[in-house]
Amino acid sequence: MTSSAFYRRIQRWSCFALLGLMLNVAITSCFLLPVRSEAAYELPTQLPPTVTIATVTDTTDRPFFETTWQRYRERFIQADGRVIDWENDDQRTTSEGQAYAMLRALLIDDAETFDQVLAWGEQNLARRDDDGELLDHLWAWKWGPDAAPGDAKTWGILDENFATDADIDAVTALIMAARHWQKPAYLNLAKTKLKDIWDFSTDDISLEDDLSGRYLLPGPLEAFHPSPETWYLNPSYVAPYAFRLFAQVDQRRDWLGLVDTGYRMLEESSKLSELGLPSDWFLLHSEAPHYRELPATAPLKSLYGFDAYRVWWRVALDLVWFESAPAGHYLNDHLSALLELWQQTQQLPAQIDLAGQAMVDYGATSQYAMIYQAARHLDTEAAESIRENKLMLADPNDFWDGDSAYYTQNLAWLGLYPPEWVSTDWLSSAK
Repeated sequence: MTSSAFYRRIQRWSCFALLGLMLNVAITSCFLLPVRSEAAYELPTQLPPTVTIATVTDTTDRPFFETTWQRYRERFIQADGRVIDWENDDQRTTSEGQAYAMLRALLIDDAETFDQVLAWGEQNLARRDDDGELLDHLWAWKWGPDAAPGDAKTWGILDENFATDADIDAVTALIMAARHWQKPAYLNLAKTKLKDIWDFSTDDISLEDDLSGRYLLPGPLEAFHPSPETWYLNPSYVAPYAFRLFAQVDQRRDWLGLVDTGYRMLEESSKLSELGLPSDWFLLHSEAPHYRELPATAPLKSLYGFDAYRVWWRVALDLVWFESAPAGHYLNDHLSALLELWQQTQQLPAQIDLAGQAMVDYGATSQYAMIYQAARHLDTEAAESIRENKLMLADPNDFWDGDSAYYTQNLAWLGLYPPEWVSTDWLSSAK
């Protein structure tokens, strides 16, 4: 198992398995931290002068993405639409994997695979009660064999909790696919799922200093709100571009408010890091200081790692697709430390602690891909250097980091894919 696979396996423990541990540590977690004043984050309205939204009109690289997608589909996606995580011994499937496949199938115009992956998820990841009735329209995050190695296996849902990032990515793909392939059924399903994302994956949080608002949760409220004063949040789940799309098709809910609290979360939680980097996880407390490091006893960690990489990509999409001023400022203010480190060493550690120190002596292809997409708008020379030295395959029939690295395949492909290729019709409320 690769280091990244092991780390992400630890992160993806069952939400309810974490709950007991969280309850034991949440109240005493961070009261020794110095109290600092926290003013409401004001969303900027103009891009900083150092940020230029890159444009790509040349599509000669499209065969590269087609070939790497075909290879991924052959290796990781079964004929019935199940996406297999080969990094895990049990060959499990995650809702995250199904959602990434939907996004990639849409971007490469593979309607057949999109339908197969969606259908498998709807049929196999549906969350049901003891009587078999649907609890909601979100996807259980983990599916696989429920027996020990060597024993007879029964395949099915292993953890019925949902992971919000997967549902957000799936709904984003549904909305754009409905517009691209003219399929109203996709949009109807997206609207149904949006209600459940709002009801079960967001929470009104009352904070001091005018910071109250509706915030995105990583999963079920009961798992990530372990005490009346605390919430456990994941910045890499914040997808402002998706919330803007959601607001177009669901005007009953304040999705644009999630854009505001999302950027507030990104900005304020990044202050925990000496380098201004996003963390995989952090603790939000109702009393100041609101943004705090998770306690050492918690299984989830406040550090810059394999989850946090996705912040750069998600914010970059908001910049490109919606010319978002908050996106430009976040990238300008928080990515510079990593770009400077790259220019000095031509390497980036896969994990960095809050003090700004490398925790490991290896890099991560998935990080380079996510940073590349963001760096294109800040430092084209650095971006091109990262692409050439860390991301390009000698042969598009090869795999990034081997043919079992499921997570890397997706982030590398999505990070390299030019978001400018996405039709404006997919992003417009006119359809």
